[in-house]
Amino acid sequence: MSERDLNNTVTPNPKLAIDYCGIKMKNPIIAASGTFGNGPEYAGYVDLSNEVGAISVKGLTPKGRHGNRGTRIAETPSGVLNCIGLENPGAEYFVTDILPDLKKYDVPLLANMSAGTIEEFAWMAETLSVDGIAGLEVNVSCPNVECEGMAFGVDPKVVEQVTKAVRKVTDKPVIVKLSPNVTDIVEIAKAVEAGGGDGVSLINTILGMAIDIHRRQPVLGNIYGGLSGPAVKPVALRMVHQVYKGVNIPIMGLGGIMTGTDAIEFMMAGAQAVQVGVATMVDPTAISRIAREMSEYVEQYNLNSITDIVGAVHKA
Repeated sequence: MSERDLNNTVTPNPKLAIDYCGIKMKNPIIAASGTFGNGPEYAGYVDLSNEVGAISVKGLTPKGRHGNRGTRIAETPSGVLNCIGLENPGAEYFVTDILPDLKKYDVPLLANMSAGTIEEFAWMAETLSVDGIAGLEVNVSCPNVECEGMAFGVDPKVVEQVTKAVRKVTDKPVIVKLSPNVTDIVEIAKAVEAGGGDGVSLINTILGMAIDIHRRQPVLGNIYGGLSGPAVKPVALRMVHQVYKGVNIPIMGLGGIMTGTDAIEFMMAGAQAVQVGVATMVDPTAISRIAREMSEYVEQYNLNSITDIVGAVHKA
């Protein structure tokens, strides 16, 4: 188990260490994009250099965005809806003005990126392939402006094209974040593999809405929003299980992970690493707690490594 010393630092359990697509992490827990800021916002709650496996930074776009107007977040039973609208300062500003301060932490950084065209995805990949970025997380849930706003991630041919375009311009690991709002997520994951992607992360949020019955209007300013939190966990777990059987590239699993037990379930379903999002909004120390719980599990079952459980339910 990890223990804090007198300087309030943490000694990680080496049995939790993993290598995901060449990215070495002290544990398999990645702070999910959008709920953890860029990391320093949580530095007073967790030891970023020792308790967090990696950080997927706030989603970046080619140019800065103010995000959506109106109400942008709403609590739901066992979850939360959001329509933030990718508010961010833009990729170039991130590289020049934010990334230098993040480098002081000994934690791998994934640059989460969105774009409106395939060419913009390639530009983003080039712009973000700099020292200090360990890998690229390509968000294909964004609207494709060349296809009347249809999300990139619903068409396997387009997903393959995006992956190829990004792969061509970077030597960083390319991890494509998949949308669950599709007919067959395995087909989409196979397209990532065919396009040269190194891994996939799944799932992104599920499209939903809420209504204010007193105003007789949608709660969210954007009407629809992405549902995340414990409510989506069974769906996410099922999709990770399906994708593991369909591709040979490694998976990051996410969707409603609140405890170490949740994280272990995702790894047994086939994920080599997990992402934690909403849990950190509820409890800013969630990642350190989940890491402790995973460490306790490893010791309880006398495992040599947490990786011993990856895909375990497929082998039972």
